[in-house]
Amino acid sequence: MNSRVYLDWNATAPLRPQARAALATHWNVAGNPSSIHEEGRAARSLVEAARDALARAVSADARNVIFTSGGTEANGLALTPGLFRKGGKPCERLVISAIEHASVLAGGRFLPEQMTIAPVDGDGIVDRDALRVLLHGKPAALVSMMLANNETGAIQPIGEIADIVHATGCLLHVDAVQAFGKIPFTLGELKADLLSLSAHKIGGPKGVGALVLTNDIEGVAATIRGGGQERGRRAGTENVAGIAAFGAAIEAALGGMPAESEAMVNLRARLESGLKRHAGAVIFSEAVPRLPNTTLFSVPGLSAETAVIAFDLEGIAVSSGSACSSGKVQPSHVLAAMGVAPGLIRGALRLSLGWQTQDADIDQCLEAWRKLSGVLGRGNETGLERF
Repeated sequence: MNSRVYLDWNATAPLRPQARAALATHWNVAGNPSSIHEEGRAARSLVEAARDALARAVSADARNVIFTSGGTEANGLALTPGLFRKGGKPCERLVISAIEHASVLAGGRFLPEQMTIAPVDGDGIVDRDALRVLLHGKPAALVSMMLANNETGAIQPIGEIADIVHATGCLLHVDAVQAFGKIPFTLGELKADLLSLSAHKIGGPKGVGALVLTNDIEGVAATIRGGGQERGRRAGTENVAGIAAFGAAIEAALGGMPAESEAMVNLRARLESGLKRHAGAVIFSEAVPRLPNTTLFSVPGLSAETAVIAFDLEGIAVSSGSACSSGKVQPSHVLAAMGVAPGLIRGALRLSLGWQTQDADIDQCLEAWRKLSGVLGRGNETGLERF
């Protein structure tokens, strides 16, 4: 019996050893970081060390790092009408792309009538001409674009998008949750005004994230009010052990990123070659820069729900796309926005690799795919009795 193979790293990554050690060491820290006694100062020191690590990782000012409960809360805090500004009037409307994460598509605290959606092309890249039209000559907007898509892995030309946004007096929020720790970037290189990050995508614990601001952001106030934590921008006693583990995961992820990324690119090349060999898989966003670990593919006649179950029975964890849909297998809004045919959308599967992925894992996955594609070749897409 083969051991299980985990190929759903974009949903969440296993804890890195460094993060696990930090949790084990600090989970019972007695002090409240807001207390001024020795125990409180010790807790505060752990939080601030992690804040410094995160700030260094994206070349930001540590004072502008706001710890949150995760990427979704960071996005929700960013998407608040009138909360953030950079000179001029506050942004009272929101412009997002059609392929954003569910937490951005929901619009945060913007009302539906305040939102406009920018289209993407067939590779899942934002249409910059359409974005210019949506912004030019209109009231200032907050624009929210993800750096890398969680389903296809496609990387947006954020620097170019930022130039368009700033030329019209608007603010740019970048959801970098999926890209962090996989590709190098800094706040300055992205030209972003606000940046969302999450711990569990890089091997930190679930339930910790951050919103990072540039120095010239004005009008920052808390949406969660109470004790004035996080410089008055996010109330609530800090998750000391989780934040410390986030800091440990950041240092481990960024330190290992060059070698890990190269290894994943090579493994993905083997994976995609094998997927195409059996049943002629279509790889989405293959022609544009992608995260080194992500493959979203489909073949005509494939049922994603059936395939996820079949892979699982073979000991392989894969997904049908985003994991943020309460466990449901739903048609991909990302592929629909890209203009993909419904028949291919219905069978879309995401395989995402990580630093622990080995050649043997790819071999086991491709063997399972060979069996499943053989069933497809005989016109029997259910065929689960074979697994």
